[in-house]
Amino acid sequence: MSAVIASLVMPFDQVFDRGFRGPLLKGVLGAVLALGVLIALADWAVVSLAGGTGWLAAAAGVLGGVAGLFAAFWLFVPFALAIAGLFLDETAAAVEARHYPGLPAPRGASLAAQGVFNITLALKVLGLNLVLLPVALLLPLVGGVLLWFLAAISLGHGLFEGVAQRRMSVAEARVLRKRREFSVFTLGAILAAMALVPFVNLLVPVLGTAAMTHLLHRGADGPVR
Repeated sequence: MSAVIASLVMPFDQVFDRGFRGPLLKGVLGAVLALGVLIALADWAVVSLAGGTGWLAAAAGVLGGVAGLFAAFWLFVPFALAIAGLFLDETAAAVEARHYPGLPAPRGASLAAQGVFNITLALKVLGLNLVLLPVALLLPLVGGVLLWFLAAISLGHGLFEGVAQRRMSVAEARVLRKRREFSVFTLGAILAAMALVPFVNLLVPVLGTAAMTHLLHRGADGPVR
């Protein structure tokens, strides 16, 4: 458990480092853009369905904004995984350069294999979130718990295996993740809770990647080379 806490806290000590600041700002910008697109699409869809002008269209616009905010939070995790994948190598490299300088250059899975993994996982999570959306509308409490649980698994597995693949094959990363499942899920659960908090969620893609990089190198079996 101490490794999980340390892995979560240590990235905040690096937010002003030049090498870390770049991917963090780009990750936040990507998250803001993704949320903005989701809200705009939801607003457009509701207004289009209502049609016409006047108070009905205005009410539909308000409803669209509310629906957009709900959809943005509900669908944020798959977008966070996609954003994390874009800046994963840059983020992990910055963390390793400062905290694990003795590591050799990463020679893991190919960029193509990592890209297939990231895209496949993001699409799977997006599909599951869409399936669970009616449950959340009908049973908000049950839906919220299911969303958090799915996000915990998705962020935990996705981010840990993503950073591990820089130093090993896709299959080896999966085996290592299963061996450290408790720590990976615990850190993923904390990140999932952060993803539900406005503004804090914008930091999750990059800070989550950094935290998983620490967890990768702080296991009982020592730094992964």
